[in-house]
Amino acid sequence: MPTRTRFTIWRPLATAAVTLLLAAFLTPATASAAGTARTRESLPRYSYADAVREAVWVDTGLDGDGDGRTDRVAVDIVRPREPAAQGRKVPVIMDASPYYSCCGRGNESQKKTYDADGHVVQMPLFYDNYFVPRGYAVVGVDLAGTARSDGCVDVGGRSDVLSAKAVVDWLNGRARAYTTRTGTERARATWTDGRTGMIGKSWDGTIANGVAATGVRGLRTIVPISAISSWYDYYFQQGAPLYDSGPEWLSDYVDSPEARARCAAVQQRLVDGAPRTGDLTALWAERDYVKDAAKVRASVFLVHGMQDLNVRTKHLGQWWDALADHGVRRKIWLSQTGHVDPFDFRRAAWVDTLHRWFDHELLGYDNGIAREPMADVERHPDQWVTSATWPPRGTTATTLRPAPGSEAGVGTLGLRRAPGSETFTDDPALDETDWTAHLDRSTPEKAGFLTAPLTRDLRLAGSPSVTATATPTTATAHLSAVLVDVGPDTVRDYAASGEGITTLADRTCWGASTPGDSACFKETAARTVDVGATVVSRGWADLGTYADPGHGVPLTPGRAYTLTVDLAATDHVVPKGHRLALTVAGPDRDLIDPPAARPTLTLGLARTSARVPLVGGPAAFAHATSGRGPATPTAAPTGVPEPRTAPRVP
Repeated sequence: MPTRTRFTIWRPLATAAVTLLLAAFLTPATASAAGTARTRESLPRYSYADAVREAVWVDTGLDGDGDGRTDRVAVDIVRPREPAAQGRKVPVIMDASPYYSCCGRGNESQKKTYDADGHVVQMPLFYDNYFVPRGYAVVGVDLAGTARSDGCVDVGGRSDVLSAKAVVDWLNGRARAYTTRTGTERARATWTDGRTGMIGKSWDGTIANGVAATGVRGLRTIVPISAISSWYDYYFQQGAPLYDSGPEWLSDYVDSPEARARCAAVQQRLVDGAPRTGDLTALWAERDYVKDAAKVRASVFLVHGMQDLNVRTKHLGQWWDALADHGVRRKIWLSQTGHVDPFDFRRAAWVDTLHRWFDHELLGYDNGIAREPMADVERHPDQWVTSATWPPRGTTATTLRPAPGSEAGVGTLGLRRAPGSETFTDDPALDETDWTAHLDRSTPEKAGFLTAPLTRDLRLAGSPSVTATATPTTATAHLSAVLVDVGPDTVRDYAASGEGITTLADRTCWGASTPGDSACFKETAARTVDVGATVVSRGWADLGTYADPGHGVPLTPGRAYTLTVDLAATDHVVPKGHRLALTVAGPDRDLIDPPAARPTLTLGLARTSARVPLVGGPAAFAHATSGRGPATPTAAPTGVPEPRTAPRVP
């Protein structure tokens, strides 16, 4: 297992021994008061083999399945035995998930396993193997309606969020738990100080967002990885449907067999509350955590793949901005991958950083992480840069404007407003890869606008948007807007099955193992592809939401409509010699469903623009596009092929 040396080798052994002894017996508060005696990292001094493994059922106070009894959720606990024997309390790392029995967690799809007494033997992922010997308890919560829990899955609603929040409350002495699912013997969390950090990828990280948005006390930090911030934006974007199913399919996918039999009413409420019209209903408002960012007390360490086409970075961008508006302490990692855990794209650095983050946030150790750069960004496969803040200081939203070119559908992109129009016709058989491949020539299905080759690098960092004025020929129309870096590069192949990684046969070990729970996981490597263009950011909208983003209306053919399309958050450098392009088109195959008809749309260029967060703002763009830079040769601006996958699940 890779380790780090925190003490220099010349430190006198007696001094080091005293430091370790004090660290072992002082609480975080007294260790902090001791100043020089305070340790800088938690060390693996406790036995993982002898750890306490137990299960409790926490009463949520809800009756989601309508059986007349409040629901209890199963909580599996692995904690070091020694601190409790010494009268000391430990903090908690908690992962609340719907996947522990149905589908598995991590790159190797691990599930919980149990012994004959119902105590957890294998807790998925490395968290327990690594952190329990370092003095943390690791808690795996089966969301209501899944595995060994009562209730029903309601896909990010009250049942999901409050079933996990109830566990935080129990850890802090504010809720009841029992030693069995139906019994009356109480279980008390006397072994913890209540300090809790939630972590998880995808749906698990989404629950962490939702619980933090309740403002629950005792939740000190969350680490959401590729997580949803608003469930409406998982299924729709501005009225445009992104999938051909609703949350009822996802609920049925993770429900336990028992829950499927008893949760028909919940399933029906999900159908009724989430119409495929794309309207923003009360069901979606309940599942919007962004609106409650002001309640967040926990610090937030976000991780996301910038090419995640499952949980798109719009979720990251709007959550990050809302947290910033309310002064929440934040840290961020942005990778070139798709929907991938950092353990599988930057393993050693991830374990090190997560360890120091939890030590700081849950143990109170002053280990320097709070003074490190806020952001780590993968600029090229396995090549990372940092930013002191994110977006970097000096980033300014810059309005870029399209203008007609020498042929139809191939225009220019600059700072000046220009008259004119471009016309394109929906082709639902095409996608952003097809549009990108034809950016430099006229095709009927898109309008493209490109800068000249840049004379210097240009960095985008944040959440762009595109305002379009379009006149349709039909009563329904969907728009796609895409920013593209045109020029050759080698990128992670996020469209391949591993979404930017290849799983290898060799294993590395990250913590202690037992016969039933190995700390050794398959290594991975970056899977790359050579491209002639890279999609930087993308977004979609139903033109019928021009007046109200929460409600679409039929369009009047021949009438011009203006709406703003939010694009996904990004951090990307367009290199010198490349070109920055904007594409506006209709449905993006496999990423947005087509409208009822196949419209032709006329784009009014004078009232169309892209608002792009550029480091250095308009001046940086003007400098990068002044004169004519050397064009970087490329055979064709072909990007990563769109993935052809089964229905995605968060």
